[in-house]
Amino acid sequence: MPTTEWAQQSSFGVRFDWGASGAEVVSSGCLVIVDVLSFTTSVTVAVERGTRVFPYRWRDSTAGELAAREEAELAVGRSQMSAASPWSLSPAALRLAPFTERLVLPSPNGSTIASSAGDNVTVVAGCLRNATATGHGLTERGWGTAERPVSVIAAGERWPDGGLRPAVEDLLGAGAVIAALHDRGRGPLSPEASAALAAFRATEDVRTALARCASGQELITSGYADDVAIAAELDVTGAVPVLSSEAGFGHAWA
Repeated sequence: MPTTEWAQQSSFGVRFDWGASGAEVVSSGCLVIVDVLSFTTSVTVAVERGTRVFPYRWRDSTAGELAAREEAELAVGRSQMSAASPWSLSPAALRLAPFTERLVLPSPNGSTIASSAGDNVTVVAGCLRNATATGHGLTERGWGTAERPVSVIAAGERWPDGGLRPAVEDLLGAGAVIAALHDRGRGPLSPEASAALAAFRATEDVRTALARCASGQELITSGYADDVAIAAELDVTGAVPVLSSEAGFGHAWA
């Protein structure tokens, strides 16, 4: 994507932007993808169980080919779950599904960003559940300075016409990761990262915010309230899934 330097937040150690285009512009060194409802939350739940997660852009015939090649199960849509296909982009379903060592997990937002990242970029799945652990792990490995920057990307959702819909749950998840980095002296923070941090700090009740926001209401009214509740679990896990180009997301920083 052609762009100019003003969009890259290049003088800052901790950066923040939205969606695949934002990731392409600002990513350098380390990319933390935040897709709270539900890709990165689902990744943490699966990785906690010892599953390797392979991100993929679309749930189509090519996703099935990847699953066959990797000897992995293929996640289906929430409404397509069955006894034969119990794995989906639902954190609650993944907690109950039979254990699988390898899982292909397509999604149009977070998984697409992860799949598009270059081989020279460290990709981490961040969310509310592992925000502090993510900040700690990045800090311990020297990330989050102007020389070794971290770009925190809120995946966002999609409007019916395909355009990016900034989603408050991803803003809060990104802000939580940025807060953990900031509390450990990482930075400087870009103005964009500072704004995400301020949004998280100003939210007194994250659980209620997720339940009442547009994406949360979409899931709750569709019968997936448990997914929203799991996504709102703040700092409950030390699992920090890190992407390997050959082995998918794994619990690399345990």
